[in-house]
Amino acid sequence: MKLLRFTHPDVEGPVRGELRGNTVHAEAGEFPLDAVTLLAPCVPTKIVCVGRNYAAHAAELGNDVPEQPLLFFKPPSAVIGPDEPIVLPDSPDVHYEAELAVVIGTRCRNVRAPNADGVILGYTCLNDVSDRAAQAWEKNWVRAKGFDTSAPIGPVLVTKDEISGPFHVTLRLNRELKQDGTTDLLIFPIPKLIETISSVMTLEAGDVIATGTPAGVGPLSAGDVVEVTIDGIGTLRNPVRAAA
Repeated sequence: MKLLRFTHPDVEGPVRGELRGNTVHAEAGEFPLDAVTLLAPCVPTKIVCVGRNYAAHAAELGNDVPEQPLLFFKPPSAVIGPDEPIVLPDSPDVHYEAELAVVIGTRCRNVRAPNADGVILGYTCLNDVSDRAAQAWEKNWVRAKGFDTSAPIGPVLVTKDEISGPFHVTLRLNRELKQDGTTDLLIFPIPKLIETISSVMTLEAGDVIATGTPAGVGPLSAGDVVEVTIDGIGTLRNPVRAAA
């Protein structure tokens, strides 16, 4: 299934539904896809991100490959949906980072890697928008990774029964290809990530694990349009604007 959340002028929302072709099916009725406003397809209590999980990306930033998954958070307040604007913080250097996002389907703790598939609901696209200037001096990356609009997610959540890896992840900036990678190059694969994270904290249904970004990251500017595409899921498109 392709699950989504949306609003529509005739329905009290947000509403959950399923996309079949170009029609959104929900308890409130059926709607043409172009008649609804898509929201982020899940409502996470937390977004657990994984840094430097592609060797080529670690190299392009001059970093060593970590010996174990390098984890950091984005807060729920950072989440935006498709076509919502990324609002740049007061920083001279903000980057895009295309990522496969794993959405957890059930509350879980201490999940072993061989059992990890059992707690996955599905997959979606995520853009780990990052303030590199803050990241350069801030050891915990709170400002660098957690500012409002720094976690675009969408456009839909594709359940695991419909799609499986490896996943092809690309990013286009103003229609120009910038990132192109596959998740079979992950240093720490998804089952290992779930095992590691769930050994530290309880994962709730709807929580998101951002699995890392391939090489090719670069700066965003006001007026840009950035598109994260994952084959089988779709394209997460967001315009970029300066803070008011």
